[in-house]
Amino acid sequence: MREKLMKPGPARDELKREEALELYYYMRLNRSLEELLVRLFRQNKIVGGLYGSLGQEATSVGTAYALGKGDWIAPMIRNVGALLVRGYKPRDIMTQYMARVTSPTQGKDGTSHFGDLKVRHVVSPISMLGDLIPVMTGVAMAGRYLGQKIVAMTWIGDGGTSTGAFHEGMNLAAVQRAPLVVVVENNQWAYSTPVSRQAPLVNFADRARAYGIASYAVDGNDVAAVVHTTREAVERARAGAGPVLIESKTMRMTGHAQHDAAEYVPQEMFDYWKKRDPLSRYEKYLHEHKLWDEKEKAAIHARIDRELAADLEFAESSAFPPAELAEQGVYCQGCHSIEADWRRPKEELMPPKSSVKAEWVVKNFGAIEAAGGDAADRAEQQDSTIEPPASPPAQTDRKPKMATPPQRRARR
Repeated sequence: MREKLMKPGPARDELKREEALELYYYMRLNRSLEELLVRLFRQNKIVGGLYGSLGQEATSVGTAYALGKGDWIAPMIRNVGALLVRGYKPRDIMTQYMARVTSPTQGKDGTSHFGDLKVRHVVSPISMLGDLIPVMTGVAMAGRYLGQKIVAMTWIGDGGTSTGAFHEGMNLAAVQRAPLVVVVENNQWAYSTPVSRQAPLVNFADRARAYGIASYAVDGNDVAAVVHTTREAVERARAGAGPVLIESKTMRMTGHAQHDAAEYVPQEMFDYWKKRDPLSRYEKYLHEHKLWDEKEKAAIHARIDRELAADLEFAESSAFPPAELAEQGVYCQGCHSIEADWRRPKEELMPPKSSVKAEWVVKNFGAIEAAGGDAADRAEQQDSTIEPPASPPAQTDRKPKMATPPQRRARR
């Protein structure tokens, strides 16, 4: 079923006070952590590149916050906020970038390539853009196969929607009606290529129409709107309505990474989006809705300062990995087991319970003409059983008559 681009209406329920303050905590922690990482990078304590999400915190935090505990995510390089929402601590991010032995990968990776399949349900990022979409389509399908009411979520940049893996994954998810939510973070730049030179679209959410699935466009710098929109999308996917595409309109307020000064971005563009900073807007929202006061705001800031100070001390005092660790954990040799968590009887997937009536009738037989529709209607009224092949005609000694070819006119 084809659906138009949908914009969520007024929120049915305002954020609860506890939720509202928790969202602010995660967004402020996201930004403060990345500001600390920038300082560490300039001190040469970061191994490899550093990719920030300045200006995009509301999208990363708000979308992940809308999921249930058993749902799955596959973050990208700018989704530190989503990792924090899923239970990772700042020390996990710090030690990972600093390549310390206490990091989630034990110092084997200096960026964000880590996950947790057992507890947090986090699939490690894949650097090839778009490739996480078919992977998470498989996760969503596997959850349904096992009888789990899960939703899978992943993110992609505006530039990443031009990859083949994006289209192939979205098409597969649509055909399989997989409970998948894909968040397109339209941050205006694919590295140094502006949106206008990537695709002739005003809304990247329009791409969903090609797959016949629902889509939303949301102000990605309004965390309350992001949460409400994503919750609605998650409910649709969980209810079996198929995958949903969300375009979050935001802005990458830094270069692609710390090595990129972003001199290609007009200063007027930075000025425009700075006035729409997600944290400043959300602070105003909290004040207007009387969800906090200055004392509570100060308490959240103090808590974040304490946590970051303790985790920084832990990270800097952690050792680098020993050389012999390089050959360990490269391949799994019984080091762990991940077994399927069945929530339905296995017999449902085996004959005879899994057997269904085979049907091959396609409405209109794929044709435009009305005659095709009439033929399909008649076919649907019949039993869709496999007919035995017709017997071949009896062999005879007669030679088939050859049609006489038409005479050609002589050329002058």
